[in-house]
Amino acid sequence: MKVALVGATGLVGTRMLQVLEERDFPVDELIPVASEKSVGRKVGFKGREWTVVSAEDAIAAKPQLALFSAGGETSHQLAPLFAAAGCRVVDNSSFWRMDATKKLVVPEINGDVLTADDYIIANPNCSTIQMVLPLAPIHKELGIKRIVVSTYQSVTGTGYKAIAQMNTERGIAEKERPEGDPLAPATSLGHWGEYPAVYPYPIDQNILPHIDSFLDNGYTKEEMKMVNETKKILRDDSIAVTATTVRVPVQGGHSESVNVETCKPFTIAQIRSLMASEPGVTVLDDPSHNVYPMPLYAWGKDDVFVGRIREDFSQPNTFNFWCVSDNIRKGAATNAVQIAQLLLEKGLI
Repeated sequence: MKVALVGATGLVGTRMLQVLEERDFPVDELIPVASEKSVGRKVGFKGREWTVVSAEDAIAAKPQLALFSAGGETSHQLAPLFAAAGCRVVDNSSFWRMDATKKLVVPEINGDVLTADDYIIANPNCSTIQMVLPLAPIHKELGIKRIVVSTYQSVTGTGYKAIAQMNTERGIAEKERPEGDPLAPATSLGHWGEYPAVYPYPIDQNILPHIDSFLDNGYTKEEMKMVNETKKILRDDSIAVTATTVRVPVQGGHSESVNVETCKPFTIAQIRSLMASEPGVTVLDDPSHNVYPMPLYAWGKDDVFVGRIREDFSQPNTFNFWCVSDNIRKGAATNAVQIAQLLLEKGLI
């Protein structure tokens, strides 16, 4: 089994390597791919070092699987070339997600849509994944009429440079990082060097109601991703979705406050039971003992954690909940590897 990893030196790419190893995915030959300036570098995987190569060399090696985490334009240019060479591509960028000819997959929800004809498969937006996972069994049982979501998204969603900006602003750039992990909680952090300023304003001690670029309708691209991807994954264009996405000075993962109107009446006990029944969802909901999901708890884990589940008394058939997930794992790397595992199970690679 030859596996190419496009974007192998990036934040999500390094996590993909970790998840592949954790899940004992059968990689006989790793083909790490990165930008031209990174060709020749070494990446560690399964106890040995692998040399970063160009995309052209990777395609020539004829991998059966390619995991992409290198941005939309790179995916636009390279994914079809890998696919034309007979390679299955799982793409983490936003480029293919709303293409009507491409599947947008959260394996626990709609893995059944994958067929032998699918050579480019889209990995959804991190914020969408963690919202739809607990909602999928509710939509199946009760039907969902409307979703209102506000996100509180970690700087890790922007990558290494955003972590650098926050930690430089905090003045803790010279401290040692635990276990050399760039995503470790901010008790001690590595040397970041020059201030990169990837956000238009400071992020430490601040909150930015601005993720991705603004559109003519007043929403950001990130907000519209949540709107459109939710409908595609849940296979229901009738669901009304509105989103406000916000960047917060946090590293552990993304958080979301979600308000859901269902088509049928429910009890809160039923909502909790339905959410808990979904693989990959953990209910942490005991406010009397201060038990609820937090980014600090979700860091390094694959589950989506839900809590603060309560009725919305302002209108019928409506409830609120809070969910948290490590956006680099389930929101990106883990979901992509789960898609690869599903392709393997189906005999497609």
